[in-house]
Amino acid sequence: MKAVLSLAFGLTLLVAGAAQAACYADYKAKQDNPLRLHYGVAEVSDSNCSPGAAGRELAPRLDAAGWTLLNVLSTFGPEGLEERKASAGDYYLRY
Repeated sequence: MKAVLSLAFGLTLLVAGAAQAACYADYKAKQDNPLRLHYGVAEVSDSNCSPGAAGRELAPRLDAAGWTLLNVLSTFGPEGLEERKASAGDYYLRY
C-alpha cells in the first residue's frame, strides 16, 4: 500500500509540473513612420499556448510599447528558447 501511495504522489507531482510548463511564442512586429520590423520571443501563459491565443495575449503588450503584432510564428516550450535567442536579440523575452 505504501508503494502505491508513493507512486500516486510521484505521478501527482509529475502532472502538476507538466501543467506549469512554460510556453513561449516567437513573433514578428512592426512600427510605422519610419517603418521598423522586429522578430522576438515572448513568454505567454500556458492557457494561451497556441499561435492564435498567444497573439491575443501578446498584441496588447506590444501595442503598449508602440509595436503592432504582425503574426505569431509558433509556440513552444523551454526547449526551443536557446535556438531562437540570437535571432531575437534585444527582443528576446522583452515583451
